[in-house]
Amino acid sequence: MRHLTLLLCFYSLGIFAQTTNDTGIYYAREFSKDKALYKAKEFVMEEIIGLETNVIKFNVDPLAETSSGELISLAYACEEKNMDGLVLGFFGNRWDNSGVFYQAFAFKNLPKKEAIEMLTKLNDEIELNAKYLSADSDNNNIYFQYEDITFLIYRDSGIKIRVFWQDFDAEWESNSFSRTKRRFEKKLTK
Repeated sequence: MRHLTLLLCFYSLGIFAQTTNDTGIYYAREFSKDKALYKAKEFVMEEIIGLETNVIKFNVDPLAETSSGELISLAYACEEKNMDGLVLGFFGNRWDNSGVFYQAFAFKNLPKKEAIEMLTKLNDEIELNAKYLSADSDNNNIYFQYEDITFLIYRDSGIKIRVFWQDFDAEWESNSFSRTKRRFEKKLTK
């Protein structure tokens, strides 16, 4: 009987770990750049462009991911709908009310104009406050909010950017941020 109970517990965890809820946060057993790209295509198709009976062409291009895997950036474009922008994919660990551990992910859409504004503001604030951040790297921090995203910037062996969105807290290394900005701008000039 104990074996049956234990088996049922593991079976129900497997089912639970693959469901979604109405918050836009998805449960996953593990995440990777490939899985993020796979799910991002679905997000762009359903949530950004919208489902149609006509054939719609679009592309999704991964730009950069953080070394921790907590944040990935992707560019999307759909010429037919005159839509392009940036998607930030957030990944993190969660526990449900029952204490079950799972990894969650969600996507934030930034249409082109908003993406450019956000990336430019983030870059400008880092440059404008570089001296302050370097003066006391252990204690000096800056933060600002862009729409519903909060950025905390500090120095710890280089510039670190913490990105708070919904219940996610992701660290965006300066290399990954710079790569995202550079590749997004390059994609826009094509």
